[in-house]
Amino acid sequence: MSPASRKPAPWQTLSVDYQGGVATVRMQRPEVHNAFDATLIGELNDALQELDLDPAVRAVVLTGAGSTFSAGADLNWMRGMAAASESENIEDSMRLATLMRTLNFLGKPTVARVNGSAYGGGIGLIACCDIAIGVEGAKFSLSEVKLGLVPAVISPYVVAAVGARQARRMFVGAEVFEAREAHRMGLLHECVTPLDLDAAVARTLHWIGKGGPIAQREAKLLALRMTGMDKERALRIDLENAVLIAALRVSPEGQEGLGAFLDKRAPTWSRGE
Repeated sequence: MSPASRKPAPWQTLSVDYQGGVATVRMQRPEVHNAFDATLIGELNDALQELDLDPAVRAVVLTGAGSTFSAGADLNWMRGMAAASESENIEDSMRLATLMRTLNFLGKPTVARVNGSAYGGGIGLIACCDIAIGVEGAKFSLSEVKLGLVPAVISPYVVAAVGARQARRMFVGAEVFEAREAHRMGLLHECVTPLDLDAAVARTLHWIGKGGPIAQREAKLLALRMTGMDKERALRIDLENAVLIAALRVSPEGQEGLGAFLDKRAPTWSRGE
């Protein structure tokens, strides 16, 4: 199918633009900093699966509208988590896990165009992309422990991107760090000024365009396989992590953490500033 013959899908939370063999998927919820809700998760997964099957698409760029890449979980989505049963939370977590797994194993080269800050699941999206280029000044954090939770669903991809040692600090410390540190630890491959972002992405796509599409698909799978990651193992880990995060969400500590966050107060265990 040629780009000219495509009819744009009626996406509610994202857009997909085609230029040559490149599809740019843009999260379109700038009013909430491209935070995840069930609709965005579902639409991202559907769009990526469609692009994976499109022979005219050679590469996929993932980015966000506005000044933020993705702020992680939407507040209303978090309210739903807090009120849901453990089994409902497992189903909810598996939907996000499916998105991450789809992106991680996509049969096309993927580039994260990190136009601004990323938190929680937004960092997961970055870690799942083959190449990540971000702007100076962008901030990053995995702050789940502040809510009595853990970054379970995205953990395999973050650990693969930055290594276990860095991940332990990110998971336990929940610190906010900037793009230069994200570059140093390996979450970003390049850190550029906002004015240079599109040129850096274009340069990466130029080199991607020189590779054979079948070879690139196999090269990605080769790199993943060499680290012990394949789709079957990823699914098993996702199921285990979905059970873990669901149990934490309904636990007394998780309920206190989520409740404190939604009520804009400190949780009982917090030592303050």
